[in-house]
Amino acid sequence: MVVHLIDGTYELFRYFLSPAAAFDRSAPPELRAVRGVVGSILGMLEGGVTHAGVATDHVIESFRNARWPGYKTGEGIDPVLYGQFGPLEEALRALGVVVWPMVEFEADDALAAAAAMAAADPRVERVVVCTPDKDLAQCVRGERVVQLDRRRGEQRDEAGVRAKFGVPPASIPDWLALVGDSADGYPGLPGWGATSAATVLARYGHLEQIPEAAADWEVPVRGAARLAATLAEQRERALLFRALATLRTDAPIGVDVDGLQWSGPRPELGMWAERLGTPALHERAMALAAARATAAR
Repeated sequence: MVVHLIDGTYELFRYFLSPAAAFDRSAPPELRAVRGVVGSILGMLEGGVTHAGVATDHVIESFRNARWPGYKTGEGIDPVLYGQFGPLEEALRALGVVVWPMVEFEADDALAAAAAMAAADPRVERVVVCTPDKDLAQCVRGERVVQLDRRRGEQRDEAGVRAKFGVPPASIPDWLALVGDSADGYPGLPGWGATSAATVLARYGHLEQIPEAAADWEVPVRGAARLAATLAEQRERALLFRALATLRTDAPIGVDVDGLQWSGPRPELGMWAERLGTPALHERAMALAAARATAAR
């Protein structure tokens, strides 16, 4: 079986910002992004997806905000978008899809935990983590756990992560610690860029293994002395940023692989289809469930 894990927060932002959604008058403005995401995930099921889970940031803040004051918050998010997180979770449950609404942890943590859980099941052939977020690249394992950018149609296995970032998946948190992540609100270390971080980490793997003196570096890096001095001076900050970037595979997801199997919509999907301005959504889900039940006989 193939398990699909979907970044619901990213999908909600994607559909909210979609020009097509702005001109769609068939759904109320406060639910247009929800309609887009639910319709898209139903399309995945119609396309053959059998096991799926969706993670959302029920609240934007997490335990990481206590560790770094500049970490991302819900401040500045359009209220119309922010107000759609709850309805999205309810509508997806009505569709019959497992949803992880994160509060203390983040959606990315739930995806990482679910990917680790699914990859540990020998029945699973492949785990597809559906998000373009670079921090999820740390979850990739060979060709078995891969990352998919659904908007671009790009899939990355371990070789793809190395090609894009210059480091293996295990070094992604270290790379982010040096380079920073503006989306999550931490800056990285001054002077360190994507190329210098990739060059050094491709050789040494993790922050602790980078020699303190640039003269001991076995790779050529422009401005190595300055970069080494910065890392030596701000090592504790770099370790903190790495901790922020490291996803928590112990996030509570409360389900095993069997629990991710889609078995059809709940009765309340009809109501949600009406609210979303697309009665056909309910009809499609019911038809798909009937077809799968027939095929299973």
